Amino acid sequence: MLYILALLIGVIAGLRAMTAPAAVAWGSYLGWLPVTGTWASFMGHWIAAGIFTILAIVELVADQLPSTPSRKVPPQFGTRIAVGAFCGAVIGATAGATIGGLLAGAIGAVIGTLGGAEVRGRLSVAFGKDQPAAFIEDAVAIIGGLLIVAAVA
Repeated sequence: MLYILALLIGVIAGLRAMTAPAAVAWGSYLGWLPVTGTWASFMGHWIAAGIFTILAIVELVADQLPSTPSRKVPPQFGTRIAVGAFCGAVIGATAGATIGGLLAGAIGAVIGTLGGAEVRGRLSVAFGKDQPAAFIEDAVAIIGGLLIVAAVA
């Protein structure tokens, strides 16, 4: 079950790179993710939750701009994989399975990045513009991230 949740948080990172660590940081801060005593204990501090929340908001706003680069270009794709791996590793650390969580999170990020780009492209065509598709993606990422973190608890 832990690896499935790590995979799913990776998918969220593929959709919205900073929403996943914001959800993990808030889950850690609220005590839903028992990271105390692990290498990831810094995620349970209010500063981590605040920083990742600000970064998630910046990403949500920047994604609405017409000049936002594709998530599939190497720098953005690599960032999403790294963030997914990190979030998966934090979830894995709660059960002493950091490496397994890291791998599951990275695989999930690849799935989320490629699948999310495909779905968003199709939604954009269906709506005739990109903004409604971006809002749907935002809602899925935010709600999904919080539900995944809550499920770990």
